[in-house]
Amino acid sequence: MRKFLLLLLSLMAINQANAQLENIVVELYYISDANDATDTLGGGLPIGSKTYRVYADLAPNAKIKRLYGDANHPLIVRSTENFFNNKIDGKSFGYEFPKSRLDENTVALDTWLTIGQTTTNSSRQAGVLKVNDSDGSFIAGIGVNDGGSAEIADGLLNNNDPLAGIPLSTSDGNDTLDNLPTASGSIGIVNIIDESDSTIFGSIIPGNNFESRNASVFNSGTKGVDTTLNHVLLAQLTTLGELYFELNIEVEIETPIGNQIIKYVARDSVLAADELLNPALVYPPQCGCQDPDYLEFSPTYACGSPDSCQTLIVFGCLDPIACNYDPSANFNIIDLCCYIGDCNDFDISVVCPELSINDLDNTKNAIQSFPNPGKNSVSITGNFTPFSLYNVSIWNSVGANVLNQSNVSTSAGGTILLNNLNLEPGIYFISVENNKLRQFGKWVNQ
Repeated sequence: MRKFLLLLLSLMAINQANAQLENIVVELYYISDANDATDTLGGGLPIGSKTYRVYADLAPNAKIKRLYGDANHPLIVRSTENFFNNKIDGKSFGYEFPKSRLDENTVALDTWLTIGQTTTNSSRQAGVLKVNDSDGSFIAGIGVNDGGSAEIADGLLNNNDPLAGIPLSTSDGNDTLDNLPTASGSIGIVNIIDESDSTIFGSIIPGNNFESRNASVFNSGTKGVDTTLNHVLLAQLTTLGELYFELNIEVEIETPIGNQIIKYVARDSVLAADELLNPALVYPPQCGCQDPDYLEFSPTYACGSPDSCQTLIVFGCLDPIACNYDPSANFNIIDLCCYIGDCNDFDISVVCPELSINDLDNTKNAIQSFPNPGKNSVSITGNFTPFSLYNVSIWNSVGANVLNQSNVSTSAGGTILLNNLNLEPGIYFISVENNKLRQFGKWVNQ
């Protein structure tokens, strides 16, 4: 009983692990305008640049510990245009920003990675979707943002483009995080000697592509500001171009048998025991058939496409030598195949009634073999057309296929002659078929 309970708890833990990463949410956070482009302090921000925020939507009992790339699962962030990085106060990671700097020029639109936080621990701010942010804005609005180098009177970051949803002057997507993580750090992005960053997350060298199999951002574990919604911010990315990414995240979950680490990855070419594929980790999402009843189904699709499911799966036996071969099927189930002498525990008289051994000689599809018994030569007659081609198969009494001959011609009298068969003595079952009919019979070789 104790072993059974442990097994049950383990199965519950596995099922729970599969549901901890519910989705990846990409929020269009802001679209820059002509006022934003006037600032020279933070560097050139092209008009129409889009700032995206990327959130992991987790189950309530999960928290993120790491965003990473490894040998089998690269961390990729790229765009068709360079990413924007504020050249004065930009940071590589969201958890490095002092809250007091985010109302200066275009600092709040900087490109960076994080796990939840948008400011340092002392400022206690974390990212939330703007629709879930009700405490106003400390980065934009009249008298809030400093207006940049051109000293725009109403400040920057005030574009109200409806495509970006709620204006930043109303909700800035930042809120107080109660449970602050510890031990935040990174690998493979910042130079460990001089702390410089020449990747797309730093302002040293403009770039549009980051791909690494040895990079990570990590901390002790972070939940969202609202632990019920549990949206954890992973990145803020600003670019004029088209965005693409592949992310991999490490999640810690609470289970009945203790905490468990699960790695959710964007690619399934190699999956370790503690890794689960989640196609939502690729952006733009790849859409296709998500209905497993269709041949076009693939677990790698993150969203459905109405026209992608076209071929309904038809289960059946696709082995031509099986008595229940079904050419209309498109998905082979080997265990459904029934052979003479081996019908996979099915009743052959039900699956293939024409091959029921007791009734075979009396069926309408029966053939006659003579001499019967014979000795390695047999003449076969049936409902055959003279001078026509047929395929002939012979099985032994245990269902093993011992002969297949294609395009065997009938004589003027409609007879098929097989010579020099070199078969062991015993009972054999013969099948003769073409595209119009299939006939069967029994024959004894002496």
